[in-house]
Amino acid sequence: MTAKRPSSKKGLRSRRWSLQDAKTHLSQIVREAQRSGPQRVTVHGKDAAVIVAAEEFDRLQRPVSGRDIVAALAKSPLGDLEFERLTIKSKVRNVEL
Repeated sequence: MTAKRPSSKKGLRSRRWSLQDAKTHLSQIVREAQRSGPQRVTVHGKDAAVIVAAEEFDRLQRPVSGRDIVAALAKSPLGDLEFERLTIKSKVRNVEL
């Protein structure tokens, strides 16, 4: 008797897996998350969890920095747009502590 394969082609195409299929094919789903992106696991037809590659998870957990904003703006369609940066210099008060 051969084990019935889940609708893995369906899972790969839609990136959705029933909980039963996910239990049976976890290693395949993890590889697919690393290769193709997030994989959704459903319970009773509704999204319940998402399996993502560790690298993607770490990226999402990292706080956004100024460099991230600059990189995002540089990749935007308006990345070549020139604009004038204004720098405001003001006097600093001496404060006794």
